[in-house]
Amino acid sequence: MVVQPSLRCLTVLYDAQCGLCQRARAWLAAQPAYVQLEFLPAGSPAARERYPRLDVAATLGELHVVADDGRVWSGARAWVMCLWALRETRSLSLRLAGPRRMAVAQSIVARLSERRYTLSEILRWDVPRAPSEA
Repeated sequence: MVVQPSLRCLTVLYDAQCGLCQRARAWLAAQPAYVQLEFLPAGSPAARERYPRLDVAATLGELHVVADDGRVWSGARAWVMCLWALRETRSLSLRLAGPRRMAVAQSIVARLSERRYTLSEILRWDVPRAPSEA
């Protein structure tokens, strides 16, 4: 994975209806970063307006990251980009970006993505619902 140091901002499209995703978003936002991370709920009107060419179902199915230069990463590669943006995890991201480790990361991320609602429920990380949704 070759990344130009000129990146200033990465937009993270995450599933706002997933407790695990909400926790990951909060953790990422709290970390010191080399590159600014901006967060948009996948499938939201703002995300659709800003990125009309992205497949909404795909962005809801797995994490997507969009660079300020237009490049897009999804799944494990998106997670590696998030780690790359952070001060304390950049070296880890570079190790994970290698072909062998990326294959393992893709497998792990795919399994977690498929089970994220179940994991959120087990861990009691449910997303609070508005009173009208209860």
